[in-house]
Amino acid sequence: MAIPSDHDAYVNTHRMQEAMTPETFANLGAPDLAYIRPVQTDAGLVWGVYSANGNQLGWAPERELAFAAALQNELMAVSVH
Repeated sequence: MAIPSDHDAYVNTHRMQEAMTPETFANLGAPDLAYIRPVQTDAGLVWGVYSANGNQLGWAPERELAFAAALQNELMAVSVH
């Protein structure tokens, strides 16, 4: 079995960088993930529900309700700090 050279590592890294465009990275996890994070509004703190690409899907007045809404829509909810 051949030992990988530094050139092989460079080529593999370069190919990985080419394959992951900004759009591909933004959609990573879509359509199965929902990101939950606090959002400050004029009315106070609410919990935003966002798709993997950053589009806001909705909001809820409480964190638990935001997670429940994501699960009800068959999305895996994760918290963003």
